[in-house]
Amino acid sequence: MFVGAVTFEVVILEALHRSFDRETMERIEQAVMRRARRVMPWIVATLYATGIAMFTVRCAGLRCPQTHFGGLLLAKVGPALAVLTVFVRAVRSRGGRSDPCRFRHAHRLVLVLMAGIVFLAKAMFYL
Repeated sequence: MFVGAVTFEVVILEALHRSFDRETMERIEQAVMRRARRVMPWIVATLYATGIAMFTVRCAGLRCPQTHFGGLLLAKVGPALAVLTVFVRAVRSRGGRSDPCRFRHAHRLVLVLMAGIVFLAKAMFYL
């Protein structure tokens, strides 16, 4: 769900800038962000809770980084923390307003990091 929301913002919402005037786009983005600020913290919390649970159950703490599965699971931690940092900064931005350029680059960065996390997740089970 989180990856889908970020993909929507990067691929769809950014493309709409060419079709609508600045004022209309600001209203659309504000409406999307209001909804995202209410829903996304719960989704992100669930995502991280399941990641921590997987690490605890599958690795019994820090015992399995020597295994292929454990190494890839541990490799997901770095990008996941980077995504969390960007997400927290976005949620805490001044008054919900953010520089449009910074906003766009942050979402592109999160999309790339999430694609990497998804790749690592698939590699844990299939490679």
